[in-house]
Amino acid sequence: MITTASPRALFAALCAVCVALLGFALYLQHAVGLQPCPMCILQRYAFIGVAVVALVAALHGPGEWGMRAYAALIGAIAILGGSVAVRQSLLQRFPPDESQSCLPADLDYLLETFPLAQALPKIFSGTGDCAKVDWRLLGLSIAEWSLLCFASVLAVSAWVMLARRR
Repeated sequence: MITTASPRALFAALCAVCVALLGFALYLQHAVGLQPCPMCILQRYAFIGVAVVALVAALHGPGEWGMRAYAALIGAIAILGGSVAVRQSLLQRFPPDESQSCLPADLDYLLETFPLAQALPKIFSGTGDCAKVDWRLLGLSIAEWSLLCFASVLAVSAWVMLARRR
């Protein structure tokens, strides 16, 4: 028994939560003035990916196997986004010394200058900007909150994949 709610409602709610999280990120950027680091941008892309897949699933209204397929894809995206959030949280808890950097420049420069195979390791290696904590809520940084959100999305997707429908 997954839920009494329809699959469409479940995926629509997941999409709405991701859109709300992205809206809050944009509020912090434009109203509060916090500029996102490259790892923050990658996490935003992951939330966009979850939102898009959830929206497609909500519009599709899949059966049991379709729900599981959409949930698996959402879970995979949540794992990718969560791994970036873990890396950034570790950089914030244990900042690198000045000789190390997460990104020598911005993300666009890396992707334009290097092939993807060379750019990805540079993106995930960490910078002072990625290690800087500008905002906290209840003692947790934005990256740590992002990690909790990705973990929640992963838990929901695992629940959908493993539960049986009536």
